[in-house]
Amino acid sequence: MSTRHTVIDSPVGELTVVAEDEHLVGLHFEGRDHKNPATTLGPRVDDDFHSTSEQLAEYFAGERTRFDLPLAFHGDEFEQRVWQLIAGIGYGETRSYGELARELGNPGLSRAVGTATGRNPLAVIVPCHRVLGADGSLTGFGGGLDRKRFLLRLEEPPAEVAGRLF
Repeated sequence: MSTRHTVIDSPVGELTVVAEDEHLVGLHFEGRDHKNPATTLGPRVDDDFHSTSEQLAEYFAGERTRFDLPLAFHGDEFEQRVWQLIAGIGYGETRSYGELARELGNPGLSRAVGTATGRNPLAVIVPCHRVLGADGSLTGFGGGLDRKRFLLRLEEPPAEVAGRLF
């Protein structure tokens, strides 16, 4: 297995993108998520992530609403089910942890959904920023609430942004 990474500049700071073989396995915000870069990211390879870099640039420019990249999820079965649900939340849409728990068939799983959401290794691409509290409030986000707010505003039509509290 060939693990490697690159760092991409973005409006929300540097993004560390990690791939194993042909699949993306991580997208981490600057200063967040990965504990030991020397052992978990592989060597830095800046010329091997063209499609990822291009799609992220298009997303931040408001020109892309969906990513078309090969992904591989590393997590337990429950986490993977949650991440698949999150991946299905459309651009400009949001869900609550409770709604995702109900989609999994058990409304009592809201906290477990929150925990799995917090472990999402593919920020932005698997859009965990689109998951909100039951009352629509911003809740924890691995990249910080300022980044979550930025990403949600980026995805909203201008008229709706004006009326939001976040």
